[in-house]
Order: sequence, then structure tokens, then C-alpha cells
Amino acid sequence: MSTGRVVIGGSSGFMGRHLQQKYRDEGREVTTISRSGADLRWGDQIGIGQAIDGASLVIGLAGKSVNCRYSPENRAEIFRSRLDTTASLSAAIKSAANPPPIWVNSSTATIYRHAEDRPMTESGGEIGTGFSVEVAKAWEKALFADTLPLTRRVALRSTIVLGDGGVLRPLKNLARIGLGGAQYDGWWPISGARRAAGTAHLPGAKRGSQRFSWVHLDDVSRIIDFIEEHPELEGPVNAAAPHPVDNITFMATVRRVLGVRFGPPMPRWMLEIGAIGIRTETELVLKSRWVIPEKLAEAGFEFTYPTLEPAIRASYD
Repeated sequence: MSTGRVVIGGSSGFMGRHLQQKYRDEGREVTTISRSGADLRWGDQIGIGQAIDGASLVIGLAGKSVNCRYSPENRAEIFRSRLDTTASLSAAIKSAANPPPIWVNSSTATIYRHAEDRPMTESGGEIGTGFSVEVAKAWEKALFADTLPLTRRVALRSTIVLGDGGVLRPLKNLARIGLGGAQYDGWWPISGARRAAGTAHLPGAKRGSQRFSWVHLDDVSRIIDFIEEHPELEGPVNAAAPHPVDNITFMATVRRVLGVRFGPPMPRWMLEIGAIGIRTETELVLKSRWVIPEKLAEAGFEFTYPTLEPAIRASYD
């Protein structure tokens, strides 16, 4: 097991809270960075530099949630919150007298195209188009922008992270009121402005056939441990369980775990209206994310939750 100080940038979110507790339970020193409620605040570059100098592991998780409407203001903040914080960590590492040997920074598997024909891997995956993809590309570019010869860098292309909270919490509530059916794609009017901004989800998978790639929160923390201990792992790494499912199977599994017998399908028009009401975007459920953890598999990583139902049951315990 690795030791030494861990610096977590973006420590107040779903994954950040889990990781800081895990490392503290293991007896490691943890320094947190966030907008509030952390050891350091973003903008305190001197403090961030002091924390990173001599650290064993830096983890970058910061960024405004994409679970929002893609208004011009929100789009700008999604970019800014990722690029500025990543640049801050990079500058601190670059100026450190004793730079950390490993920096794991969040990215997203949404960087790949809508895929129904084959899975996306680090070596053979095709990069997609649109706003969310541009965010992911810019985020990874910021991670690798500076020359940091003593620090190995990993862009963790995470799929949907399951755990106590997160995406499964609202799905539990929807399923229990009878709205836990598969999400069906279909036609929806798209304005020229949304096409130009790249924020419009274009019809793709039909009748719940879009792929759902996921990973359990416990396996994310184990993946980071594995990356820390395996110097051959660098660059993009897919954080995805090895057995993705389609949307129909995912929602049926949620209902089965919760003991809900039936959930009618949710057509695109209903999803779009609902997304407006709860201030989110349908891309989050309609894009087909078919992602396989090629690098982790080749390096010998074994998932605690390789299949979906045990992961959901553990998340709802």
C-alpha cells in the first residue's frame, strides 16, 4: 500500500468526500482544496504550491457539475471551473522542488462518440463532437499542457459513478413513483443556436438501446490505488466496469433491486420536458456510452463490482 501525503483538488464532491475519508482511514496525510470547507481554497496558489511540494499523490476532481441546463453562463463555468483548477495544480507541480510522482486528474468517458456499434477503448476509441466532448478535450489538454518530467499524469476517463448518493438517488425516487422505465430516444425540435453551441442531443439509440457504462465508487478509489502502484499506466485510462449494459437492462436492474415491478418507458418528449423542469439535459441519459477498461484489464486490475446488480445493491444498502 502506498503512503505519503495526498492532495485532493475538488474535495467537496461525491468522489472527493469518499477519497479523503478513505485515505485518512488508511493513515495518510490528506490536504484538501475546494471553494469552501477545505484546508485550502482555489486561488491560494502559494498554499497549493506548499501542499503539493513533497506530496506523494495529487488528485484533481474539481469542476462544476454537468447536471445542469447548458445555458451560456453554465457552459462558461463548466469550462472555467475545470481549466483554471487544472492549471493551478499544474503550475504548483511545475514549481515544486520535490514534485509528486503521480497526478491523477478527472476526465470523462463522454469524450468518446455516441457508440452503439462497438465499445470504446483507450487505443481504439473515437472522440466525439459537441459541447461535452469539447469540455473533455480541453480538460485533458490542460492536464498535459506543461512539461512535468518527474510527474506521471493520468486522465481518468470516468463513466457514471455508482455509490451511496450520486445518480442513483434520484432514480430511486423516480422508480418508486412509477417512473423507473427505460429512457427512449427520438425526435425533438432543435434550435439553430443549440446546434451551433453543440449542446443539442441528436437522435441516436432507439427504445432504450443506448449503452450504459458505469463504475462503482469503491472501484474508482481502488483504480487510483492501482494506478499509483503501476508506473506503466499513464495518459488516458478508462474508469469503467468491464460489463456495460443497455439502458433497458440498467433501469430494469434498478427496479428489481428496489422491488418495483413495473416502470413504463419514458419517451424523448417526456424526458425533454422533465429535464427542463429539473434543470438538466437529456444527453446525460440518452447518449450511448459504451466504454471498456482496456488499459486496466491489460495491467491486471480486478474489479470488486464487475457486474451491475451487485454494484446497485451495494449502493442502495
